[in-house]
Amino acid sequence: MVDTLIDLKALLVEREDCDAGTVQKLREGLAQGGTQYRTLREVTAQLKKKLEASSGAAAKRWHLKLGIASFFLGHLSDAVDNLRQSEGALSCFYLGRALADRQDFDEALKAFDKAEKSGYTATQVQLMRAGILRQKGEMKEARQLLHKLENLSSHSAEYHFQLASCFLTDGDRFTALKHLERAIELDPGHTGALFQLGFANDLAGNDDEAIGFYERCLNYPPVHIGVLMNLGVLYEDSEKFDKAVDCYRKVLHANPTDEQARLFLKDAQASTTMYYSPEEESFTKQFSQVLEIPVTDFELSVRSRNCLKKMNIRTLGDLTRVSEQSLLSSKNFGETSLSEIKEMMASKGLRLGQSLEEGSFHEMRYRPQQPLSAEEQAVLNKPVSDLNLSVRARKCMNRLGLNSLGDLVQRTADELLESKNFGMTSLNEVREKLQQYGLTLRGD
Repeated sequence: MVDTLIDLKALLVEREDCDAGTVQKLREGLAQGGTQYRTLREVTAQLKKKLEASSGAAAKRWHLKLGIASFFLGHLSDAVDNLRQSEGALSCFYLGRALADRQDFDEALKAFDKAEKSGYTATQVQLMRAGILRQKGEMKEARQLLHKLENLSSHSAEYHFQLASCFLTDGDRFTALKHLERAIELDPGHTGALFQLGFANDLAGNDDEAIGFYERCLNYPPVHIGVLMNLGVLYEDSEKFDKAVDCYRKVLHANPTDEQARLFLKDAQASTTMYYSPEEESFTKQFSQVLEIPVTDFELSVRSRNCLKKMNIRTLGDLTRVSEQSLLSSKNFGETSLSEIKEMMASKGLRLGQSLEEGSFHEMRYRPQQPLSAEEQAVLNKPVSDLNLSVRARKCMNRLGLNSLGDLVQRTADELLESKNFGMTSLNEVREKLQQYGLTLRGD
């Protein structure tokens, strides 16, 4: 049996009061999905008309309803503007939440103080306060406050979420995950805990599990933009480009100036018309590995080996970039050596001068011209994870098997752009991160 949709118009327009029960009912209504978000947008337009025709205490009630509706739609600026013009404990509490989401922490703390003085549940306010202290980097104060609230551990999902967030900040992921799972047990719709569980699975490469948690977040507003962006990337990796497009459009609807979302949307839309063959990608990767085979792996004559060394030819890929005439022009390199080299190349399905014919696809990998200092080598040995890349860029690094900065700088921009779901947004991100270490991609 399908539950009857909660009438959001009756809840917010026709009903005079707006209290904590109203907010809970609104959240339940949005969790029903379907056309409820569109309905809330229509209700918001009606609330604005009501506000225009009212004054005094009535206007403050419409400001409250409009502020709450805007908060759950993710329109934080509208929420803040309206909630500041209303009054009461509920208004102050959600003003604090909206300000905190905008990372206006000092103003948020003032709003929460006012909410508590106006009678809002003290423990709920204190949990919000602990979250702000943590985000400001005041970990000691945040933990002290949570310690005072540990009697909430038996029934408060928010308590376990805030505690888990502290453990995540400290780098204790294992303990954090236990508290996040406990939060979900107590409140299956706790958006913050669902997001962090989704992100943890995302980092671990458990894409299906991550998608499941992110999708559950969509059922419990307000939905954080990070959920939509991460989910969009995972949809792209699963070749569900239409769903990815929908995610990015929702981000832009909430924040039309988000350039990253706009570029991701463009990439996803382009992908809906692209042909992708896993077999071709696998072949290309295997072919690239063949090109990297050193010539010293083959049993060549001393004369051939010495000639190649003098010409700085070290791999099969290097040989695809020289012609027969170039080899023959080298001192002591004759027809016998040429036949030997051609036979070696043929055994791997290659031929001399192949890349000269096919263009720059097999361009020589970056090779330092001078010995590196210990400091330079240490930088190149740093793991790619030190760049703190976005989900999309990080997945590209994993797909290409790039584990260190040294691996990364051997790639050209064109090679990265050939990777599935890697666009100009990700390329610019990688370039900016490398610049922080004084590095560039090959060819930049």
